[in-house]
Amino acid sequence: MSSLPPDLVEKYDRLMARFNEFGEVAVAFSGGVDSSVVAKAAFLACGNRAVALTAVSPSLAAGELETASQVAAEIGIRHELVRTEEFQNPEYVKNEPNRCFYCKDELYTRLEQLRERFGFRVILNGANLDDRGDHRPGMQAARDHQVDSPLLACEFTKQDVRDLAQFWRLPVWDKPASPCLSSRIAYGLEVTPERVRRVDAAERYLKDRLGLNELRVRHLEHDAASLEVPSPALPMFSDHKLTDEVTSHLKTLGFRSVTIDPEGFRSGRLNDVIPLDQLQKM
Repeated sequence: MSSLPPDLVEKYDRLMARFNEFGEVAVAFSGGVDSSVVAKAAFLACGNRAVALTAVSPSLAAGELETASQVAAEIGIRHELVRTEEFQNPEYVKNEPNRCFYCKDELYTRLEQLRERFGFRVILNGANLDDRGDHRPGMQAARDHQVDSPLLACEFTKQDVRDLAQFWRLPVWDKPASPCLSSRIAYGLEVTPERVRRVDAAERYLKDRLGLNELRVRHLEHDAASLEVPSPALPMFSDHKLTDEVTSHLKTLGFRSVTIDPEGFRSGRLNDVIPLDQLQKM
C-alpha cells in the first residue's frame, strides 16, 4: 500500500480488519463510488461470502443499473438485483423531507428478507464521514435495521473513498454523485413514476446535448423544470437558440415551463427549504 498516503494506509488497514470480523456480508450496492469501495473491500476480505445487492425501482436513473453490473463484474463480487416497492408506500409518495427514510426502510427490509437465501450476517452501506451533517433521514433506517457503515466507522472522507477507488482502479472512482431520481422532486409534490421518468429523460437529453457529466433537473410545482448546471456552463445559455431548443424539448417530455437556475448546480438544493427543526443529521 506504499502508493497511498500514510493516513489512508492506516484507514485501509482498519477497514480490512473490520471486514475480517464480519464474515458473510451483503452490500447495499448502487454502483456509485462509495458502495463500490465497500463492495471491493468486502470481496477482498470475504470472497464468495460477500454479495452485492442492487435495488431496482422507478427511482433508479437510466444507465445506473448497467454501471452497477459492470462494476460488480470487474470487482468479481456476486451481484443480485432486488425489486423494491417504495412507490406503494403513501408516506414515500407524499414526499415530505423524511421521504428517504421510507425508501431506505423498504430497501433494508427487503434485504433482511434475503438473509437466509444468500447466507449473510451483516448488511453494509457506503456512508462516509462527509455524509455527517447533511440531511440524511435514511441513516435512521440504517440504525433501525442495524446496517453497518464501515467507511464511516473507519473515518473515511469522500476524498479518501475516491483515492482508494482510484488506487483499486475502479472505473467509478471519479463518478459524480447520483442520488435517486425522487430527490429531484420538490418536497410536498407527490413522487410518481411519471414524474421521475420525466426527470430522467430530461437529464439524459441535457447531458448528451450539453456534454456535461453533472447537472440536475428539479421538478417543481405546476410541472415546472428548474435546470441546474455547473456555474462555468451557465454562459452557454446566453445562446437563445440553444435555450429555445432545450425548452422545446423538455416541453415535449411534459414540462410546462423551463428556467435556468442562475446560481448553478449544487447538490441538495431542495433541502434549503427544510425548516431547521426538521433537518435530520447523521
